[in-house]
Amino acid sequence: MVRTLMVLGLLTATCHQLPAEETSFDPSRLEVTTLATQLKQPMELAVAPDGRIFYIEIKGQLKVYDPVSRQTSLVGEVEVTTAQENGLIGLALDPNFAENNWLYLQYSPPDFSGQHVSRFTVVDGKLDMASEKLLLKYEEQRLQCCHHAGSLEFGPDGCLFIGTGDNTHPHGDSHGYAPIDEREEKFPWDAQKSASNTKSYNGKVLRIRPMADGTYEIPDGNLFPKDGSQGHPEIYVMGCRNPWRISVDQKTGYLYWGEVGPDAGNDGPRGPRGYDEVNQARKAGNFGWPYFIADNQPYHDVDFTTEKIGAKFDPAHPVNESPNNTGIRELPPATEAFIYYPGSAFEKFPEVGSGGRTACAGPSYDFDPANPSQTKFPPHYSRCVFIYEWTRHWILAVHLTEDSDIAKIEPFMPDHKFTRPIDMQFGPDGALYVVEYGETWGVNDDAKLVRVDYVRGNRPPAAIAAAENNTGKEPLKVKLSSEGTLDKDGDALSYDWYQYRAGEQNPKPVLISKEANPEIDFTEPGVFNVELKVTDPSGAEAVASVPVIVGNARPQVSFVSPVDGEFFDSIAAIRYELKVNDIEDGTSDFEEADETGADEIDLEAPRRTALNLSLGTGSIPRGPGGAIDDNDPIGLRLMKKSDCFNCHAVDSLRVGPPFLKVAEKYRGNAEALEASVKRVREGSAGVWGKVPMLPHSQHSVEEIRDMVSWVYTLEKDNAVKVFDGFVGNIELTPAEVEKAGYVQLEASYRDLGNGEIPPLVGTAKIYLRQRKVEAEDADEVHGPRVLGGHTASGGKFLGSIDHDTYARFDQIPMDHVGGLTFRVTSAGSGGRIEARLDALDGPVIGSANVEVNGSWDAFHDVTSKLEPQSGRHDIFVVFVNEKRRGGLMNLDSVTFEPVTN
Repeated sequence: MVRTLMVLGLLTATCHQLPAEETSFDPSRLEVTTLATQLKQPMELAVAPDGRIFYIEIKGQLKVYDPVSRQTSLVGEVEVTTAQENGLIGLALDPNFAENNWLYLQYSPPDFSGQHVSRFTVVDGKLDMASEKLLLKYEEQRLQCCHHAGSLEFGPDGCLFIGTGDNTHPHGDSHGYAPIDEREEKFPWDAQKSASNTKSYNGKVLRIRPMADGTYEIPDGNLFPKDGSQGHPEIYVMGCRNPWRISVDQKTGYLYWGEVGPDAGNDGPRGPRGYDEVNQARKAGNFGWPYFIADNQPYHDVDFTTEKIGAKFDPAHPVNESPNNTGIRELPPATEAFIYYPGSAFEKFPEVGSGGRTACAGPSYDFDPANPSQTKFPPHYSRCVFIYEWTRHWILAVHLTEDSDIAKIEPFMPDHKFTRPIDMQFGPDGALYVVEYGETWGVNDDAKLVRVDYVRGNRPPAAIAAAENNTGKEPLKVKLSSEGTLDKDGDALSYDWYQYRAGEQNPKPVLISKEANPEIDFTEPGVFNVELKVTDPSGAEAVASVPVIVGNARPQVSFVSPVDGEFFDSIAAIRYELKVNDIEDGTSDFEEADETGADEIDLEAPRRTALNLSLGTGSIPRGPGGAIDDNDPIGLRLMKKSDCFNCHAVDSLRVGPPFLKVAEKYRGNAEALEASVKRVREGSAGVWGKVPMLPHSQHSVEEIRDMVSWVYTLEKDNAVKVFDGFVGNIELTPAEVEKAGYVQLEASYRDLGNGEIPPLVGTAKIYLRQRKVEAEDADEVHGPRVLGGHTASGGKFLGSIDHDTYARFDQIPMDHVGGLTFRVTSAGSGGRIEARLDALDGPVIGSANVEVNGSWDAFHDVTSKLEPQSGRHDIFVVFVNEKRRGGLMNLDSVTFEPVTN
């Protein structure tokens, strides 16, 4: 087949001559495979000619994923400072990497106020630190944060492009508009010192040609003469704010980059609202910042001492008259953005949607019919540049004309959530490799490396089996379900359900139904495995299974107290009381037993009862299983869709062992992962007890590896406590209360079993909430962005807050709330915070004024008394300033104060 495709590729030149499977595009054939998880703040990746994927993490680590061994290893580590968003920020492989093993890193050395761009050699799979050749270094101001950008890409002619940010504090008195504060002490707040300064390397995309001896030369066609008389000759593009992801079209040599824009939410007297941009540079040029944005919309000159607003800047003749400018005064004319969009919905480019903004650009794709890969992207995406959004979680395919103009923009895999994509590249196999950063600006458990393939040919079906009422006394009527089973090719499937007893040697499956969703009567006690096999017309099949336990009813466990969703306080112990009902064993409620004649549970029952307490960060989890599905790691998502939780719990015994026990047993064993994958795939018996684990051949090896990898990450941290008995008191230390975002209480009771029928465990789970909630942990944040700050509790806060944006906190027990305390700061417009009941336009039950204190990180408390309420309500925290609508404040936390008499 490979040889056939190669011949077809050599004989065909146009799309209509390709095989039928190439001329028809089926988006359902795009499939995502997770290659590596637990990445720590990943920044960029680069795919080697042999298929290895190199990637960097901001704290200085260079790692590689080997597609043959499916293992990730540390290649090397450079010493960096991570202050003010610095670190290891750029990576590129030499065009001749297969022969010379050279790679290039852009990083922030701790002993130099700026960035290094260096070449290293990889020797025997490790970074040879002694091989470093420093090509270029450039200084930055480190008095204030931030915008370092950082991105490396080679063009088709061997030139290296280097993205650099404007190194300008984004807030201050600019209120989210052009940061052109020329006051002497406000140097870090003036982007004219960098982005529009021809003698600064900041706020640019540089272009150099690395030489074999570790030096570089200036290629023809850069923006300024090679003699440096007008500006640094390395500058290819100037007038950039934060070009933190760049890419080069390997066919045309055109440069693309995502430009992270300013924060103003609306047009104002100083100029246009904030836009993010995706730019295309066909040649060297000035892209306008900080004087212009989007389609060259001009800002006004502003005297920051008097706040007098002057004339608009002229995109045809921009002039840099800042005292912080060390370059030429009259600048090249400004170039309009290729694509641009604000925070709100935008008619010109409706495909981008609305929300926060962090634009990224690249890579480009051209279909190669001679590539034998069966997973390469199809001709549908030929002449496309892929743009993506770190904040909005999407990827878009921008189809280009032969002249590289925009033909159309279409969503790419819109039904799949890419969790903050931060870099993408096509590999030699024509598949797309994506690094997903994870949910927040920090270290995330859901950061991962994934591959997107276009799968050709017949695809096997995916089988899902579920059972309702699959545990209980005989006779037991069990509803079996194949809901969710599908064939991606749309083929009709046949369904076969088999039953066999667990634990038997060489069991003989008995066909019990050929219906998709049968109802089966089990009349004999025993432990059974019920297997669903689905088959397509080509004979491809998939299998899923569920256990059925007949002869013992699962005990029912409930909390008498406390009540789910209540507050916990450091001044009071948490008193709990549990109730257990079991058909065979009796009840723990002695009064109920007297009234109904039911048996009382035996005296040993409290020893079989456990209450697990764990402290979690963030807000109370929501959704099935107590977690938000969209935010679950891929392994957990796959497990929820499979049958894993029919037999296992995370930290309590069900039919199989707790996943925490599995993690503790195998963690640190280098060979355990693949052995566990094999057991899950093929089934096993006798490892953890009598009940065998069924085969899970319905899952691919990659899917099972994701599942097992998630299990191996589980750790019982030092905040987990276990209590025995039906009643008791839980004491929390002040340190534990301060640390916890919520308390999770999970009660379990293990019954006595019934002869050969194994004991079953019943569970109940509730959550108690912290009065102080980190603002970034709100149940919904609409408008503001989650940012990092060393003075914020938890290291994060809500910033970029504009008028009429909000954060929502769900189902607060308001009869226990007498006021709200907001931890805030403002060096912008200030304003008012309103607490509204149940809706964005609901009644205002409290408000607090936020005065400008001249700092973005000097957080302090403001408090609002609330009108008395009863019951549970959603609280909308709405930010208001009708006159100065942008850059209002930062919010660190919200505290729901107790009612006082």
